Amino acid sequence: MRCAAQTLLCRGIIAYPTEGVFGLGCLAKDPLAVSRVLHIKNRNPKMGLVIIISDVNQLLEWVKVPISPDSLPSSNSRPVTWILPASDKAPWWIRGEHAGIAVRQTTHPVARKLCESVNSPLISTSANISGRPPARNIHILRRLFGTLVDHIVPGKCGPAAGPSEIRDYKTGTILRPA
Repeated sequence: MRCAAQTLLCRGIIAYPTEGVFGLGCLAKDPLAVSRVLHIKNRNPKMGLVIIISDVNQLLEWVKVPISPDSLPSSNSRPVTWILPASDKAPWWIRGEHAGIAVRQTTHPVARKLCESVNSPLISTSANISGRPPARNIHILRRLFGTLVDHIVPGKCGPAAGPSEIRDYKTGTILRPA
């Protein structure tokens, strides 16, 4: 875990297990690292990105609504990413062309530990080339990305069958089913 944290703090990109798939990530506040993630995935920056947190305090300045630890319900078997109204301090490279910010309070032990070790939100986008299925094991991950990522965190994905469900925080409307 120390090596992964050091990689993140040195503006690197990591691949790591999450609740349903491997994620590509970096410090969410680092525009250069985020740009690398977008390039590796061939993802349009206008789409925005999901961030994960281990604690709501890591997010407070980036959202307009008050949130508490129970505000963002999720579980390892049914992860939910919430679209929250973004504050003016929320970085444009996370929002894309949207007014909201996509946040998941991760329940995966490795992903939680990563956020805790750097005390920061992390980018958490599925480890895939845009439009293709995401990696669910380390062998596929290595085949897809090889040396394009700076560090691969060992571990297994959680029991979810794929990427998280996405819901609107204000209405509860499902925007992307799991």
